[in-house]
Amino acid sequence: SSEWCMSRFLNVLRSWLVMVSVIAMGNTVQSFRDHSFLSEKLYTGMPEFVNGLQARTFGIWTLLSSIIRCACAIDIQNRTLYHITLWTFVLALGHFLSEAFIYKTAPLTIGVMAPLIVASFSIIGMLIGFQCFPETQEEVGARQKKRN
Repeated sequence: SSEWCMSRFLNVLRSWLVMVSVIAMGNTVQSFRDHSFLSEKLYTGMPEFVNGLQARTFGIWTLLSSIIRCACAIDIQNRTLYHITLWTFVLALGHFLSEAFIYKTAPLTIGVMAPLIVASFSIIGMLIGFQCFPETQEEVGARQKKRN
């Protein structure tokens, strides 16, 4: 099963991360070019809150997430990078859920559902991907200590 893990599943996850990164880069460019898409597609509950500064901040945040996810796709067996990448999706999910349900700036339109679905699937995929990591020396040592 670990053979399947390493080759098949992690390669699918890598492709997914690259695809999500490329889409995010497009969103970054869009945020810098014209911020109206944020008020028309995402923050439709309070479009007056969307200004150029907020859009550029969103764009930089999106670009950083994109770079981290792409780096993880390249070096998917780097545990630290993998954890950080997982957190990019947790933060995105938390952001959009809080904007939808707490702050009411982003009602559940298709534009908000898309990043919620992407973040959720990514979190699930990355949690499954954890099963594909070989044990570290520390984990092997700890297991052998328990036996003795």
